[in-house]
This record gives sequence, C-alpha cells and structure tokens, in this order.
Amino acid sequence: MRAYLQQVATGPELSKSISRAAARDAMKLIIEGRVDAVQAGIYLIAMRMKRETDEENLGSLDALLESRECQSVDCDQLVDIADPFNGYARGVPATPFLPPLLAACGLNAYSHGVRAVGPKYGVTHHLVHLSAGIPLHLSPQEAASRIADPQIGWAYIDQSLYHPPLHRLIDLRAQMVKRTCLTTLEVLLGPLRARARGRTHLLTGYVHKDYPPVYAALARAAGYDGAVIVRGVEGGCIPSLAQPAKFFHYGSENENGKDGGDRETRITPQQLGIAQSARAVPLPPHLLRETSVYPDSAAAGIVSPLDARATAAYCVELGTQALAGESGAMRDSLIYAAAICLYHSGLATRLQDGAAQARRALDSGAAMERFAAAREGMDA
Repeated sequence: MRAYLQQVATGPELSKSISRAAARDAMKLIIEGRVDAVQAGIYLIAMRMKRETDEENLGSLDALLESRECQSVDCDQLVDIADPFNGYARGVPATPFLPPLLAACGLNAYSHGVRAVGPKYGVTHHLVHLSAGIPLHLSPQEAASRIADPQIGWAYIDQSLYHPPLHRLIDLRAQMVKRTCLTTLEVLLGPLRARARGRTHLLTGYVHKDYPPVYAALARAAGYDGAVIVRGVEGGCIPSLAQPAKFFHYGSENENGKDGGDRETRITPQQLGIAQSARAVPLPPHLLRETSVYPDSAAAGIVSPLDARATAAYCVELGTQALAGESGAMRDSLIYAAAICLYHSGLATRLQDGAAQARRALDSGAAMERFAAAREGMDA
C-alpha cells in the first residue's frame, strides 16, 4: 500500500494513475483489513481527489466482486434495483415499492443496500423495509428462494449479508466524510443473478452527466446482461415527474437482448399519462429535523438532515396506499420506473404499454398482494 500511496497521493500535479491490477490489489488490501484505517482513508480520498481512471475503477470493482457472495435465482429475467446507498434527503423515495410492482407484472426484482451511509445519510430501502416489516436479514440463498416463489417474486438483501468486508468499512467512510469510489461501485455488487441462460438487468441512477458511460462500462464488467441508467431525482432510479427525462441503456430485450452499445432514450412524464407539479414525492417540512444516524457506533456524532426513521414510516404509509391503487406522486413514480423496466426487459413493446401494465397491477391489487406476501413470509 505504501507504494500505491506514493503514486496516487502526491498532490494535484505529481499524482499518478495506477494500473487495473494495482488498483485491484490496493482495494483487496483495504477490504481484507490488511492495512490500517489511516492508509485506507488516505488512499481512497487521494484517488477521489485526483479522479479515478476507468482502469482504476475496474480494478477496484474486480476486488469487490471477488469477495462478494453471489447466488443464482430460478427465473428467466431479474432486475437488480440499485438506488444510492446513502438514501434520499430531499424527497420521499418510491423505489422501495418498485420490486413488488414489477413482480406483479411478471418481472422478478430485488433491491440491495445498507441501513445508513455517508455522505447523505438519507432514507434508505433498509429503513423503509424495517418500518414496513419486510425481512432485512436474508442470506443470498434465502433472498433467491423468495424471488423464485410465485407468490412473492421479490426481495431486499442487505450489504451486511452478501458483502461483510465492504460493510465493515462504514465507520471508516463516516470518518472520511466525502464520497469515494465505494459510493459508485457498491451499487454494482448485486449478489443475485438469473439462472443460466437467464438475463440480469441493472437499474440505477445518476446525477452528473459524465457518469452514464462509466456505469455502463462497470455494469458490463460486473456481468450484467443489460443495464438502465436513469437521470433520476437525487441520483436515484426514478426520473423527475415534472420535467423531460432521459435514460441510457444497453442489452434491451426490445433489441433482441443484444448489446449494441449504449443508447439514450428521452421521454416526458406526459407521454406516460403523468401530470405532477413536483419532481418527486414531497417531503413534509416537519420531517426536516436533524437526527443522529448511528447513536451506538463510532459515527455517533453524525446527524442526518432529516428524521430518517419518521420519514421511512411516512414513506411506508404512502407506498402501501400507492400499491393499493391510490393516486398521487408515489403511484406515478412507481408507474414511471416500472414502465422503463418493463420496456427494457421486453415485457412491454413501448414505454406507454409498460405504464399501462403497471397501472393494471396497482388497480387490481396484484402489487399489494406481492408486498403483503413478503411481510407474511417473514418467518418462513
């Protein structure tokens, strides 16, 4: 590690990039705990400050994938939903309720994440599912079984279960304050893949315009058959409900599943019958109060800009109403994201058809049935 630091941490003019093999080795040393926290922190921040090259990102990804547990799922197509692990802080997330909706439309799906991580410390899938009574501690094998269950068809799996070495770095990441390459790479480590000859698609989001080709290249390296990279609210998987949007994708089933390179698709919410003035599900002002993130850990002094637990409970209230067919921004957010997934997977020939399928699954109660089945199967 000393040799790597001498190359990447020598200032804005003298820092040098390292090879993919060297980046893999450095990340391997960090996640295996073979270097102390000071060296690990300096390395990750120095890489961020000089800006990681594509080769460095690929090398770090190689190391993380090698230490991840991966499980096959008995299904033809599987959508890996990877929202930002640091959650939402300016709106109420809808994506935690997307997997049961997709399952009700015939497309198996799962999401993965952590309870809380920096730099945002917002509302995460973990906190929402905790409030909703959805199982949080499924092993990859247990999650795969639930997804293959025709009554459920979806799951949430926590990073602590499929990648313990990476999860152990959460306190270090809190002490570093700023985001590092781990923030980018962890969304690509989904531990579940469709069975042999099946297809696994990544759904993730971005904010900065330079990221789509980066995520696409990393998704290919991680073994995803297809990927959808959405210009989403807060970097999430759902576009703005009030503005034109775009997403990048490869490996769409509507293109015979062939990876013909990255494609850009532009869309407006109005094309899908969505008319909202807000960009996303609004966050009530009374929930914008700072709260401690990890009161029982080394990060005890860190606060979230909102009451994450109370917001998660509010999210469950709105999410279950939307799954039961109630109109509003939460329902429209789910329809928007589902339309993109159903189109990409080939279960809808047009985005508008995907939106219509999603509406039927919500209005019929099928989506709520899938969500309730996951709750009822907690002790299974």
